[in-house]
Amino acid sequence: MKMAALCSEFGDLVQIKKQLISVIYLCKERGLVHSVKWASELAFALDPLPKDELPPPPPFTEEDAQDLDALALAKSYFDLKEYDRAAYFLRGCCSQKAYFLYMYSRYLSGEKKKDDETVDSLGPLEKGQVRNEALRELRVELSKKHSAGELDGFMLYLYGVVLRKLDLLKEAVDVFVEATHALPLHWGAWLELCNLVTNIEMLKSLSLPDCWIRDFFMAHMYTELQMIKEALQKYQSLIEAGFSKSTYIISQIAVAYHNIRDIDQALALFNELREQDPYRIENMDTFSNLLYVKSMKPELSYLAHNLVEIDKYRVETCCVIGNYYSLRSQHEKAALYFQRALKLNPRCLGAWTLMGHEYMEMKNTSAAIQAYRHAIEVNKRDYRAWYGLGQTYEILKMPFYCLYYYRKAHQLRPNDSRMLVALGESYEKLSQQVEGKKCYWRAYSVGDVEKMALLKLAKLHEQLNESDDAAQCYIIYIQDIFSCGEQLEHAEVSTALRYLGQYYFKNKLYDEASLCAQRCCDYNDAREEGKALLRQISQVRDQSETPSAELFAPLSNNTPVRRVSPLNLSSFTP
Repeated sequence: MKMAALCSEFGDLVQIKKQLISVIYLCKERGLVHSVKWASELAFALDPLPKDELPPPPPFTEEDAQDLDALALAKSYFDLKEYDRAAYFLRGCCSQKAYFLYMYSRYLSGEKKKDDETVDSLGPLEKGQVRNEALRELRVELSKKHSAGELDGFMLYLYGVVLRKLDLLKEAVDVFVEATHALPLHWGAWLELCNLVTNIEMLKSLSLPDCWIRDFFMAHMYTELQMIKEALQKYQSLIEAGFSKSTYIISQIAVAYHNIRDIDQALALFNELREQDPYRIENMDTFSNLLYVKSMKPELSYLAHNLVEIDKYRVETCCVIGNYYSLRSQHEKAALYFQRALKLNPRCLGAWTLMGHEYMEMKNTSAAIQAYRHAIEVNKRDYRAWYGLGQTYEILKMPFYCLYYYRKAHQLRPNDSRMLVALGESYEKLSQQVEGKKCYWRAYSVGDVEKMALLKLAKLHEQLNESDDAAQCYIIYIQDIFSCGEQLEHAEVSTALRYLGQYYFKNKLYDEASLCAQRCCDYNDAREEGKALLRQISQVRDQSETPSAELFAPLSNNTPVRRVSPLNLSSFTP
């Protein structure tokens, strides 16, 4: 039943296949190679059509016939990246295809010159801005055509790209939405729209066409907005609707698992992807991030060598090699490869962020800050860059700056305990203990990745002389550490046991205090204190037959109203 509902909602897969074949042809004519690749990968995942069901070629107008020779010549130059030459031979052409290629060639010529100038005249960390000089002229021409209603779906897409490059983002969003209505099957317009949507409220406010490709857009958007549960549900529904063989969907699900740090699932999917498409380079930088986190040196080395054999001058290959050298603690070499990636593509988000990390390792904070800022310029939704900036300013002992950047990272990843712990530490440094306590407790509640939130919360309660709450935190912390099978030599277990031993002793809970003291003896740094506490407990018990009022007089004023036992955790509300 569920499958039937999905198929009816998605329409006929044969029709979808026909639409994909048609849009591949249209995009290929216009040199939109990334949209061609996306549609081709999707079409390949569907069953082939018999000859008599293949879609007819697009209509051929009189204007197309007149421009045929000029278009063929210009397209050959365009494919060879001779954009100025292509534009020159398309001047005066009237057909929509020729006009698009003319304007697109001018745009790409300006972009190529800008990138060349950026690489030649500026180091990868220079802050200077080099503009595409063609943008303003293109905007003036396209604006007139837009006002006259003469732009088709492809021209609207190009107009939107020009507006985005000129930082006219609100107008760009409106134009891209218009482009998706004019030509719903052009993935490039949807992808550009993805880069401009900043939050879920903005996404809901968009008036998008009711087309099957919208589901792919929403799934991609959920991944970008860190709404991973919704993204995975969407991708699962697409698989059930008939796209189970799509390598694009497998890669997107792997990226989604990477984003929620489900490393084993993500690795399994990337390995499956490599089996299906062994020469794939796209997303392999993300795969290398996972291998880096798991410290899988042989696998990362194999991946790096494999990608070098396929294409050593691809951005992803440089990032993978950079990760490999970083894992070997050769940070200068790693930074060199990330710089090489940025020379190949100055808008490579991952390379900017990873280079920031390398500069942090080399203690070059000013270069790290610049690298992270570049990453944010490329994509304001990159929480790693915001978090990296927070860490850098933490090293520079500038807590107000830390707070600002950690807040930004937390807004993008509200359920990531690392951001919350970092926020709590910043509040603590600014003597805002109440806010700090809230952050630590929230970090524990959402699933503390590093098992540090409760410990920090306990120490904060300890500093504020809130002994009951501190004891409760230490108890839960110890239970968590032992329940998840961590090494017993965990650095801070002894700290918790020391505190609890003293706490129980002050509250005359000698059995519990004795248990904690005995456990302290298992740890080198707490052994002497544990033995001392056991002696104290023994002395008190010896004197209990003839209790002395003086012995407990100093403790009576400090005895908390609410006493804690290791088995009574239900009353804990920080």
